[in-house]
Amino acid sequence: MKGIVVYDSSYGNTRAIGEAIAEGLKASGVEVDLFYVKDVKKLSAKDYDFLVLGSPTKFGTMSFTFKRFLGKVKDDWVNKTFAAFDTENPENIERSQAENKEWSAAEKIAEKLKEKKMNQMLPVLKAVVFGQKGPLKEGEIQRAKAYAKELAAKLK
Repeated sequence: MKGIVVYDSSYGNTRAIGEAIAEGLKASGVEVDLFYVKDVKKLSAKDYDFLVLGSPTKFGTMSFTFKRFLGKVKDDWVNKTFAAFDTENPENIERSQAENKEWSAAEKIAEKLKEKKMNQMLPVLKAVVFGQKGPLKEGEIQRAKAYAKELAAKLK
């Protein structure tokens, strides 16, 4: 079982969550590669069994760079599994609940991958970041590692 964690990050917060997920998967005995979104040259389902994708939430959705990246997820990924994560501020989460409308990059990523007939392993992970630049809310790195551990258990 081998996976790939791909993240986009503007200020390092989403990168930190992606790194924590990759560390957690490795600590659970799952082989995983970690890439910044712009460093992924090709994305082949022959090389990987699952995807873990994450983006900062910008204007209620994923980054433009990540939207373009999702075009690399081709038909060979059908029936493969995925998980998605993002970073978002508390106001964004409150707005989502108040308006009963999703303002999350991770939810949008999951939506797109389900349209590509992929299978979601866990609910999305929404890591809280304060302000536009951060910092991450205390405990979010540990929560990401716990998410990875749960992911690893589902993969096995």
